[in-house]
Amino acid sequence: MNAITDHEQQEIVRANESGLKPVVFIHGLWLLSSSWDRWRALFEENGFATIAPGWPDDPETVAEAKRDPEVFAKKMIQQVTAHYLDAIGELAIKPAIIGHSFGGLIAQRIAGEGASAVTVAVDPAPFRGVLPLPLSSLKSASPVLAHPGNAGKAVSLTFEQFTYGWANALEEDEARALYEEFHVPAAGVPLFQAATANLNPFSEAKVDTKNPERGPLLIISGEKDHTVPWEIANASFKLQKKHNPNLTEIIEMPGRGHSLTIDHGWKEVAETALAFVKEHADEVLAPTE
Repeated sequence: MNAITDHEQQEIVRANESGLKPVVFIHGLWLLSSSWDRWRALFEENGFATIAPGWPDDPETVAEAKRDPEVFAKKMIQQVTAHYLDAIGELAIKPAIIGHSFGGLIAQRIAGEGASAVTVAVDPAPFRGVLPLPLSSLKSASPVLAHPGNAGKAVSLTFEQFTYGWANALEEDEARALYEEFHVPAAGVPLFQAATANLNPFSEAKVDTKNPERGPLLIISGEKDHTVPWEIANASFKLQKKHNPNLTEIIEMPGRGHSLTIDHGWKEVAETALAFVKEHADEVLAPTE
C-alpha cells in the first residue's frame, strides 16, 4: 500500500470540512496531478470541493519529475487504483470521479467498485473486452511497447512522439509549450497491461461494467485523438451501456486530440464534464458509509 501523502491528506480534510460535494481528478500517463489545476478551479467556482491525488510516489513538480524519472517506474494499474480508493475512502461524501487517459480507465475501475457517484472518463485507455486496435493507437504506444524492457522502466516521449500521440490537432508552438509545461516520464508497465488485457484473464486492466452501484457514466472522446481514438472510446461505451443499468453516455469533441484536457480548448471539455456532474450530482452524491 502506498500511503496518502501529507498534501493529499490536507486536500481531503479541506474537502470534508467544506461540506461540499467532492470531485476527484485522476491523471494519466505523462502528466502530474497539477495538470488538473484549471479544471479544479472551474469546479470549485461551481460549488464543488476537489482533490487531485497523484499516482503513488509522484513528485510534486515537473522539474522534480525530470530530475528523477525512475520514480515513475513499475507503477501498475491495481496499485494506482488502490491508492485512489484509499483517498476516496477518507471522503465524507461519495465523490464524482473524472479521469483522463489511463486516469479514465482507473476512474471506470473505481466506478465499477461502487465508489463513484458519477463518473467522467476522458479519452480513457482500453480495458479487457475492448477489442479495437487502431493503427494510430499502436503508433502512439510504440515508444513504450516496441521495447519489452520498458515494462520495468519509466519512459519519456520525444517532442515528435508527443506531437503525434497528444498534440496532432495543435499548432507546433502550442504543442511545444504543452510539452515543456506538462510532460513528465511515465511508467511503461500499464501500457503493457492494457495491450495484453484481452489475452490475460487475470489482467489488472479490467473493469466491472455490471455493478448496479456504478452510477451515471460519461465518456468524452476527442475526434482527432491518435492515442485513444473514437473506435476505442466507443467500444468502451458500448460495453458499459450493454452491461450496466445506469445511465451511460458518450460525447465526441470535434477537432480535439489527446491533449484536450490541457490545451487551449480545455474549458469546453471541462464544462462538458461539469454539466454532466451537475445534472446527476444531486441525485446520487451521498455520504460514504
